[in-house]
Amino acid sequence: MTKKIWIPALIAVTAIGLVACNQKKTGDHAAPKPAVATVNGKTISGEAFDIWVKAQTNKKSEDVTPEQRKSLLESLENLYIAGAEAEKQKVGNDPEIAARLELERLNLFANTMFEKYVKSKPPTDADLKAEYDRQVSTLPKEEFHASHILVKEEAVALEAIAQLGKGAKFADLAKKLSIDPGSGKMGGDLNWFTADKMVPAFSEAVAKLQKGEYTKTPVKTQFGYHIIRLEDTRPVTPPAFEQVKDRLAPILQQKMVHDYIDSLRKAAKVEEITPKAAPKTEEKAATKTEAAPAAAEEKKN
Repeated sequence: MTKKIWIPALIAVTAIGLVACNQKKTGDHAAPKPAVATVNGKTISGEAFDIWVKAQTNKKSEDVTPEQRKSLLESLENLYIAGAEAEKQKVGNDPEIAARLELERLNLFANTMFEKYVKSKPPTDADLKAEYDRQVSTLPKEEFHASHILVKEEAVALEAIAQLGKGAKFADLAKKLSIDPGSGKMGGDLNWFTADKMVPAFSEAVAKLQKGEYTKTPVKTQFGYHIIRLEDTRPVTPPAFEQVKDRLAPILQQKMVHDYIDSLRKAAKVEEITPKAAPKTEEKAATKTEAAPAAAEEKKN
């Protein structure tokens, strides 16, 4: 339940694209804002200026100072000037540039559509509770408090087990022998953990122990050889529904978006094109090279 929750964008968006999506409102379109300038007869809209200000300052255009507004408007005018010159130079004819423009256009449209879609279908408390119950059902039911002694060689582990059998204290041996820099100085104490937090061999060994028992044979993992002592167990207590309720809505929205994409894909006609194999120019060149001496020999004869 502590994992980060996010709705992935289909394609990475630019700062301006994000601002445009975040400012877009569902419902009727708002009346257009007055233009702020013209560049060689091309109008710079109030909306374009708002987006530019937000991208550069993270503020609304009405919240910047007159000096900032003047500077920001000049920089936006420069962008229009440079962009117009780039169009004259037919920069957009480059296939890569054209592809990037198309992806950004589609990404802006798609993210705006998905934002409207999830806002139109807010999850109910019943939906959130069902998602909560689903996630709780997947949580480990038990957690362990254990200590361990980690050594590099099996012989050292076997000797440590023999010393434990003779009455040596587990914590003392851990401080003396363990190569685990974190738990060794703490007498091998690993504190509380769930089985999924440890490598399988370690978790399987812990699950077989009774409280106070330690493994009588070394447990081998990629880290070395472990002697494991189970200190205690307790049931896992999930966070209360109200505590995580606000974090469940984005999970459901993510599922909604994925389901929506799946439905659109099922209705779409998608045909993937397999790239053609490149001609084997090296082999052709080699054939010509090999044939040349033979032709020369025939000419001599």
